[in-house]
Amino acid sequence: MQFQVPQFIEVEDKIFGPLTFKQFIYVGGGLGAVYILWRILPIYLAGPIILGVGGLAAALAFFQFNGRPFIIALENSFFYMIRSKLYLWNNVRKVKNKKEVEKAAARSSTLYIPKLSESKLHELAWSLDIKERVAAGVAAEDERVGTRQVAIDPSAPLHTAREALRAVSE
Repeated sequence: MQFQVPQFIEVEDKIFGPLTFKQFIYVGGGLGAVYILWRILPIYLAGPIILGVGGLAAALAFFQFNGRPFIIALENSFFYMIRSKLYLWNNVRKVKNKKEVEKAAARSSTLYIPKLSESKLHELAWSLDIKERVAAGVAAEDERVGTRQVAIDPSAPLHTAREALRAVSE
């Protein structure tokens, strides 16, 4: 059997000439409010209010913001104004003087030794990385740490980052 699949289901039906039902309600409500303002207030007071109400009615009926109806943008802005906000920031320390910049540059040129941590998983991963470099022959015989030359013995196993720091300090 063949079935006809509906297409363009997101497009609203035009009921009142070129206007959908929602557009008709917005335009009709705006015209009604404009008429009431024109009849009640003097023209010099009603003029700016009429322009504002007419502009809002036209925007609600015809304007789309980022491909969505203007009423959705108004709703989102209203809830943004009344709800509490969560502020996030990047808590990164900024370099304050030239000495700290020079120290950071000096540290980046030396051999990377991770800071001591209590995480056994981190220490295990670091020691495995060192063992892989030694086994692959990628690690140099002498690697610079600061200004001292430190000989790396490929046969001596390193188990933790603390043992590596003790070997460097000896």
